[in-house]
Amino acid sequence: MKTDKWFYELFLSQPGMLAELVPGIEVDWEFTYSAPVVKEKEFRLDGVFVPMADDPHIPIVFAEAQMQTDENFYRRYFAEVFLYLEQYQVSRSWCGLLILGSRRQRFGPELPYERLLDQQVTRLYLSDLKRQQGLSANLALLQLLVLNQEQAANIGRSLLQSADTEVEFERRLTLIETILANKFPDLTKEIIMQVLDLKVMDLTQSRFYQQIIQEGLEQGLEQGLEQGLEQGLQREVQLVLRLLERRVGRLSDQYRSVVLGLLVSQLEDLAEGLLDFEEVADLENWLAQRSLLPNHPDRF
Repeated sequence: MKTDKWFYELFLSQPGMLAELVPGIEVDWEFTYSAPVVKEKEFRLDGVFVPMADDPHIPIVFAEAQMQTDENFYRRYFAEVFLYLEQYQVSRSWCGLLILGSRRQRFGPELPYERLLDQQVTRLYLSDLKRQQGLSANLALLQLLVLNQEQAANIGRSLLQSADTEVEFERRLTLIETILANKFPDLTKEIIMQVLDLKVMDLTQSRFYQQIIQEGLEQGLEQGLEQGLEQGLQREVQLVLRLLERRVGRLSDQYRSVVLGLLVSQLEDLAEGLLDFEEVADLENWLAQRSLLPNHPDRF
């Protein structure tokens, strides 16, 4: 399974991942990411996270993922690190992060690098995460790599339902879809959506959805109840539109206009009903049953 790209997409999209995995890294430190070639022997480092701050005590992080047994892994990894330090004339501290499949796998002799492995390099074995519970969202995403399909689906659903914001929901969904597609090649996008119960999962119960309503009410207290409810409704309409287009595809301007004009009770009905939609015909039927269908709607 090709997981390297997924790992670094995860690091880039989940703020705080490096801080959670590597001792001594602060949450507010910012890094740039690259995968440079070390020219002397054409070594390529999986991922180098270079601090954006000038403070030389904030370390460069050399990250590498290795899922299979490789008797030369440690030799190659440390050769890459020290060639990089020489070639790029690095004048700051460094540390390592190795994401490894299992403690049973062999990665070569440790004795020549014993102190480095103990003091400067963090080794995360994914197999250790398999039976752990109550993990942070970051570690739960990594845990998906070592779970079976049913377990991964359960964790995936939990991660989506606990998302605090719509942006975080979308980010997690993309990462979960990517890892499931790589881990279980027979799963199509449609099956993955079913596995994650996105057709039946009540997204109105997710934290980010409830936060939208709560923010509208809080704004009502501060700025006047009428204005707050109006703003809350506007955000709820936009959320329903996004969920609707995820189910049936991009809506025509006429359909969007109809949704924007729905009453609160109708909007709530649509938010619940769209979880069963599969195509635009389902939306047409829903609107027709309520005498809301435009006379001449644009077709997709």
